[in-house]
Amino acid sequence: MGWTFFIILFLYVSVCECRRLPDPEPLMHGAVQSPQYPQPYSPNLQEQWDLSVPEGYQIQITFTHLDIEASTGCYYDALTLLYDAKILGKFCGQENSADGHHPGSQPIPSPGNRLTLIFQTDDNNPERHQNVGFSAQYQATDVDECSAPEPRDGSGPLCSQICLNTVGSYLCACHHGYELRPDQRSCVLSCGGGIFDELEGHLFSPGYPSPPPYAVSCQYIISVEPGFTVTLNFTDIFHIESTDTVQGPNCPHHWLQMTIPDREPIKLCGGKSPGQIVTNSNTVRLDYHTDDEGLSQGWSLDYSTHRVKCPFPGNMANGRVTPILTEYFYRDYIFVRCDQGYKLMMDGQEIEAFSTMCQSDEKWHLTLPKCHIIDCREPEPLLNGGVTFLSGFQNQYRSVVQYHCNEPFYTLLGGINVVFTCEADRKWRPNNDIIVSPTCIPVCGQPTKLIYAYQRIIGGSETPDYAIPWQVLLSRNGQRGGGMVIGDRWIMTAAHVVVVMGNPVSKETIRIYMGLTDVNIRLGSPVLASSVHVHPEYNNSNSVNFNHDIALIKMQDSVTFSSSIMPICLPAAGATYINGMMGLVSGFGITEIDDRRILTNKMNYVHLPVVTQETCSNSITLLKRTRNGVPSLTENMFCAGVPEGGKDSCQGDSGGPYSLREDGRFWAAGIVSWGIDCGKQGTYGVYTRVANYIDWINKTMQEN
Repeated sequence: MGWTFFIILFLYVSVCECRRLPDPEPLMHGAVQSPQYPQPYSPNLQEQWDLSVPEGYQIQITFTHLDIEASTGCYYDALTLLYDAKILGKFCGQENSADGHHPGSQPIPSPGNRLTLIFQTDDNNPERHQNVGFSAQYQATDVDECSAPEPRDGSGPLCSQICLNTVGSYLCACHHGYELRPDQRSCVLSCGGGIFDELEGHLFSPGYPSPPPYAVSCQYIISVEPGFTVTLNFTDIFHIESTDTVQGPNCPHHWLQMTIPDREPIKLCGGKSPGQIVTNSNTVRLDYHTDDEGLSQGWSLDYSTHRVKCPFPGNMANGRVTPILTEYFYRDYIFVRCDQGYKLMMDGQEIEAFSTMCQSDEKWHLTLPKCHIIDCREPEPLLNGGVTFLSGFQNQYRSVVQYHCNEPFYTLLGGINVVFTCEADRKWRPNNDIIVSPTCIPVCGQPTKLIYAYQRIIGGSETPDYAIPWQVLLSRNGQRGGGMVIGDRWIMTAAHVVVVMGNPVSKETIRIYMGLTDVNIRLGSPVLASSVHVHPEYNNSNSVNFNHDIALIKMQDSVTFSSSIMPICLPAAGATYINGMMGLVSGFGITEIDDRRILTNKMNYVHLPVVTQETCSNSITLLKRTRNGVPSLTENMFCAGVPEGGKDSCQGDSGGPYSLREDGRFWAAGIVSWGIDCGKQGTYGVYTRVANYIDWINKTMQEN
């Protein structure tokens, strides 16, 4: 007995664990053919096909071929189509045959989503092996339930108000003021109008223009986005039960109450339409109330919206507002542009561009900026010069400035006035397009004090301050020499001053003193040399060849010129040395005091005339007859002095200037080079002819 129980329990569990597979989904299309098609069918057949498609669809069947033994009423062989036992058609014969009933090639619809085909043949077929049967295709087609006639059973339409056809089915909907009942077919009166948030709309009371069937209490809320205001426009047909009073209609039982935020509610009733009501609000609540008595036909309205308005922005000083409109509304943008020469400023900061939008609170989201005049900042400083304002101030737009140099020591390159204007691009632009930038160049050879009396170095007089501002005192390892200023970083001297034993001295051994006439009083910090450049053809290893006795010294720092320091002019192209022309020689070399020659600490000068090459050459020839080691005169040298002697340059003056004055300017005609017996009768001082070296001088300064 125990084993039997076990077996039964096992079988029970096994059976319960088996689950039925779900029915397959109906097909949406398919094909049906008679047995053995396209071969002739057999006698005594009884075949049935039950076709179905999903709910909400109907079947359409189309015969691609039908060849069944023809007979009157398809009595012997036949294909019958049925829907729920109702015969839709009975077919036999062949296409275009005179007897039988052929379906043709047009689709045959089924009233629903099912269709049954029955193919039946008898045992007598005179055309045996001739008739092949049939072949058909079927498919599901959507049923427009909403177009179907109402059923005859009196159950009413599918939908009581609105029917919406869908693929495979349908949906019911209701008019405004009604809602769908749980049966999803019929509609019932509804007062829950919900929230209307579209910018335009239409509202009406339930049943309008007929009275509602019973008491209603409905609420409608129009609420659009901030920035818009609602306007109500009631139609002419307006009827809400009221009682007349002296003050107007009273609304004791039926009313339409309009509520706007932050305002007292207003009750509307009577038989006269309120017409248009501008609410100036984006939210309006309408409460419609009726009781079980009275017959109010109700109301209908269209509502529209308008954007809120912002105040006129006003005019901009030195600027303009665009676009210029008569009114500005919510979401309108305005832009501010400043006039030429002005900039946008907001909160103390300059801004590139400005725009502001009209907000929903009827205010611009940003206050307008200001247009301030632009400025070009300080004009570029001019080295050795300055700037003068001709018009305007604080470097503002259209201010005009003029550059000038520190006269009389500097002058503008080109010699014309340089005027700049502050333009709208915030740059100083020259009034003359040719001028790129002003440059102050030194004034050469025009001392602020002139020497008029002829004096002399040997037995001569001391130099007044500012009379020979290009004179330089050179110190080379304690040895004294002279030189002259020819640029803000360049000194010209004799080659033999900076060459010892055939080699240029180190730049570190050179000290340069400028702007002084008394070594003891004004000897300050020396200027240091940056480089020394000796003429490449100078070769005086035996101290008797002073040809090409010229050298240039570049200073480490630039010099600012003044009354005490000023350059001497270089010779002009084609400069000539005319016999008898009086030149000025200066230096800190040996001078004669009480018939004694001593090295002076004060600058001395002397005026000496130019001597012809023939006179000078003859004097040197005479000296060579009585002395050895007398240098030779070349075309790169010239002589100056007087035949009676007593006026000359001497040791310590080497490298100093011999200057000639022409058109009010002193130019460097010569460099103190060599001589025999300072100031002796019949001898002359020999000077390097600077005019022969202009190309080398310019090239050296440009390349270094």
